[in-house]
Amino acid sequence: MSPHNGLRHSAAEAADGTEPADGETESGLPDAPAPRLARVILMAALLSFLLITMLNVLSEGLGTGMNLVALACLAAIFTLQLRHSRPKAHRAPWRWKAAALGVQALLTYLPLLVFQAEWGGMAGFFAGSLLLLLPPRLAWPLYAVVGLSMLLPPALEGRSVLDSVYLCQSTLLTGLIVFGLTRLADLVHVLHDTRGQLARMAVTKERLRFARDLHDLLGYSLSAITLKSELIHRLVPAHPQRALAEIRDVLAISRQSLADVRTVASGLRDMSLAEEITTAEGLLTAAEVDIRVTLRPGTMSQQVNTVLAAVLREAVTNLLRHSKADSCVIEAVQHEGRVRLLVENNGVDPDYRDPSAHSGSGLGNLATRMREISGELSTDRGPADTFRLVAEAPAFPERPWSGADTAVPTTRKPAA
Repeated sequence: MSPHNGLRHSAAEAADGTEPADGETESGLPDAPAPRLARVILMAALLSFLLITMLNVLSEGLGTGMNLVALACLAAIFTLQLRHSRPKAHRAPWRWKAAALGVQALLTYLPLLVFQAEWGGMAGFFAGSLLLLLPPRLAWPLYAVVGLSMLLPPALEGRSVLDSVYLCQSTLLTGLIVFGLTRLADLVHVLHDTRGQLARMAVTKERLRFARDLHDLLGYSLSAITLKSELIHRLVPAHPQRALAEIRDVLAISRQSLADVRTVASGLRDMSLAEEITTAEGLLTAAEVDIRVTLRPGTMSQQVNTVLAAVLREAVTNLLRHSKADSCVIEAVQHEGRVRLLVENNGVDPDYRDPSAHSGSGLGNLATRMREISGELSTDRGPADTFRLVAEAPAFPERPWSGADTAVPTTRKPAA
């Protein structure tokens, strides 16, 4: 499978809901943790800190009643912390955040009077909540104040300075862990949402690419088939042999149209400007249009060659569909590293407007294609009933392209 097909295949899987292989994402990269797993890791860390604090309280032997009080306070802190760690909690109203932080502060500091330093681990939860809910300018100073406040309980109990420093350091570390794991869970959630959006964008982009290429390729072929069919209808009574020759041309164009559809589906859509000019000459001659060609395109990248060929196809298609031209000028010239394609014809009705709801967007598609190769497309009405289309681009654009970008000489084939 080519890289282009692989990209479209994976994007289509994301669109229709099918899952990629285990251990891979839609882009073929190793799978990221699921949002649910990230939340489970956060909850496991919170419960572990709560369990450590509960074990410290139980080791003091304060009795069943006090142990139940400690358990109730821990449950309340855990509930508050889950609310503070939920996505977008920092966007809650200030009144709610002030009330929630006030209750958590009471549940953090009041039990210190009873459980003393053994309750100090809960200050880390409070410090983490400050970082999660408040603006950074206010949150980080308060976070430091909470950490420094944990120097006091061991000192009031007559413990060593090392115990005070340990409790302060563990409080600050717990706050960072709570803050970091919460933000990590939020980031994983955003990552999964963004990955889904990118997959949908890839599918949309591929649909637009397919529609654009189908319009560019088939619009020309169908116009040619229509023109030649009308010519055959006129030739059959008086010139049956020439009509047979035209029928062979129609069959050839039909086969090429089928190949073009397959080309669009496969993503391999390289075209040749020289070949398109030769084809346009034969088609316009059959339509009794006097055509003059100047062809000196030099050497250009395959990307530019393909885009300019598509521009020429659309220009000839519009000429056949929307004008009554009897003369046309086509020039493809390279000068100072830039290739310029000019298509000019007469027979344009200045008041013409296509009323069809599906009249196409060929020129818009081509303008997009030209921008992709750092080029530009312009159209204007000339004097009388003339119409001019000019496409110009560097022969070797610096912008990378997904297709093969090898240099190709654009030598002209003899007209059929």
